[in-house]
Amino acid sequence: MTDENILEILRPDLQISVDVYDAYLMDMIHLARESIADEGITLSTESDRDGMLIELYAAYLYRSRKDGKADMPRMLRCMLNNRLIQQKAGNR
Repeated sequence: MTDENILEILRPDLQISVDVYDAYLMDMIHLARESIADEGITLSTESDRDGMLIELYAAYLYRSRKDGKADMPRMLRCMLNNRLIQQKAGNR
């Protein structure tokens, strides 16, 4: 999934209907990719599942900066842990 595809999913998730924030949201997507890589996870650009993980992480980053909340949602943490375990097991 390309960053443009992820952006198309991220906008409605954040309830943003205008493209004025696209540059900022793309920065959130790039930061999400880097943060996930920092956790030791290798992402595939062909995987829709990895694209959705990036989208969820980018949405979390956007909301945490806007609302001032620092805690990562438990669901996102579980998804990251599961993805890392699958990677280490060689399933992806």
